[in-house]
Amino acid sequence: MGHNWYERHVLPWLVDIACSVGPVRRQRQKVVPLAQGRVLEIGIGTGLNLEHYDKARIEQIVGLDPGLEMHPRARERSRRTGLDVELVGLPAERLPFEDKSFDTVLVTYALCTIAEPVAALKEMRRVLKPGGQLIFCEHGLAPDASVRRWQARLTPVWTKLAGGCHLDRDIPGLLREAGFRSADIQQTYLPGPRVLAYNYWGTAVAARDVDAGASNTPR
Repeated sequence: MGHNWYERHVLPWLVDIACSVGPVRRQRQKVVPLAQGRVLEIGIGTGLNLEHYDKARIEQIVGLDPGLEMHPRARERSRRTGLDVELVGLPAERLPFEDKSFDTVLVTYALCTIAEPVAALKEMRRVLKPGGQLIFCEHGLAPDASVRRWQARLTPVWTKLAGGCHLDRDIPGLLREAGFRSADIQQTYLPGPRVLAYNYWGTAVAARDVDAGASNTPR
């Protein structure tokens, strides 16, 4: 009962604070405005991305998050920003959408908490239209061996405190394994504790689209 109370009342508040600090907000500002057309936002949480969308580029936003306790804050931010968002309370590993039905999939600071990230990314690839983009911004595995060791040590405890968040996800590796290719991935430490602060961001497309483009190029 205590654990459920923590997840319903304390965790959404903590997530809201941690995910809206200045450096993280600036990361959102870099990627969210790239979204266009029919958008699926994975792990919409409390709706912290909504203020950063370019409304002129958006046809529809579907926000997916199994954490129903986050939805009231997301609805409030939807009203405040004037964006009509359809909220879906299901996990990312089994998306209830048709193949090739979204122009953009956006995922920010959510791959760390998804239980099966490769399965979820494969689903994201499935629902993207040909030529559609995955836009991502995530924290994850650091390049320094000493930081990686601390990430490995702390993750078992951290996941219990932070809603399943893993400190050491290999974001580029997960993208490749799920069949995505990224030509513009960027990475650096943000200000803050180094175990939490290594960030990856950019866009990716399905490898099949890259391969199809290459095969159609005149030689």
